[in-house]
Amino acid sequence: MRNRSTPIRQSDRLRELIEEQIATGHYMPGSRLDEMALATEFNTSRTPIREALMQLSITGLIVMRPRRGAVVAEISSQRLYEMFEVMAEIEALCARLAARRMTDADRQALTEIHKSCKDAYDSADPDEYYRRQELFHLALYAASHNEFLIEEATSFQRRLCAYRRLQLRVRYRMHSSFSEHTSILDALLAGDTELAANVTRKHVAVQGERFADLMATIKEQSLCAASP
Repeated sequence: MRNRSTPIRQSDRLRELIEEQIATGHYMPGSRLDEMALATEFNTSRTPIREALMQLSITGLIVMRPRRGAVVAEISSQRLYEMFEVMAEIEALCARLAARRMTDADRQALTEIHKSCKDAYDSADPDEYYRRQELFHLALYAASHNEFLIEEATSFQRRLCAYRRLQLRVRYRMHSSFSEHTSILDALLAGDTELAANVTRKHVAVQGERFADLMATIKEQSLCAASP
């Protein structure tokens, strides 16, 4: 995994592109996502587009409606902030349990993934960094050894993935994220349950708090792009 990009399927890459267009407001809430139009826009066939839309429907970013097909879901900024609040508590619980229950295999997996994140961070590649840090979070959930919790955490991760990926583009956020992951890993390896829970909660909660920063950054970039 180190020193090379994580392999990504075409449908997954298309899902990320559509996610970004939704999160940045290019595809507005309530608008219909036509498979043929998307295939033309992204210069691909309808099959990977259809697969990408199905993935997005699972995360809740789009809804499938009779006679209209895929439609962008309406999620307010307040709703997103509330979701991040809940996600912060869920991941904090994962970290608390992981600090008590993680095996040697869990420790090795988290350590190796964290090293891989460092490679993406050093390359200043926010999208690749996101893919690798997402694996870190999934490994954290697995280390809790609570199947119900793992399912709930993974479900929330999917619903927020577009916004968690985009917020890494806020200035200095990738640096802060990697530093926070280092603190999480150190607490987990030390077996400090409360510290692991607290630093993990703060790591996720700040993503919701920085969402306003993200929207301001995107707005500024859009205005600059529109200027003659």
